[in-house]
Amino acid sequence: MDIHCTIVPYSEIYKEDFRKLNEEWIIKYFELEDMDRKVLQHPKEYILDKGGYIAVALLDQEPVGVCALIPCKYEGYDFELSKMGVSPKVQGKGIGKLLGMHIIEKARQMGAKKLFLESNRILGPALSLYKRLGFKEITKIPSPYTRSDIQMELTISDV
Repeated sequence: MDIHCTIVPYSEIYKEDFRKLNEEWIIKYFELEDMDRKVLQHPKEYILDKGGYIAVALLDQEPVGVCALIPCKYEGYDFELSKMGVSPKVQGKGIGKLLGMHIIEKARQMGAKKLFLESNRILGPALSLYKRLGFKEITKIPSPYTRSDIQMELTISDV
């Protein structure tokens, strides 16, 4: 890792950072969809209150990355790894990997056996990260997101 950051659980003080860090990458490559707006403006209701978890990466106390575990609506999966965003000013420094490893370990602690995620093939660095974390491509679930063109899964016992 090039830099040292701390990963902490989400609290309301990070609400705007969670929204901004995600909107930043979504707007850069795609368009915000209705579900994005709901989740990003109401993370407590859409993630935490449903039994999910959000991690926040801090660099010198400044939020520079976020990632969520959302209870998965698809059969066979415990959580969806979702809403991972890292500030462009620190991308390529290992923060995404730290967040990913933290989220997988948190899912394990929460009793999860299998994680799901969806992404887009133009997000090459993100897909490389997911593969390094052990995710494998699947092709069996219709997505509610227009931008999603790849889905992946991770069996936690394989990690």
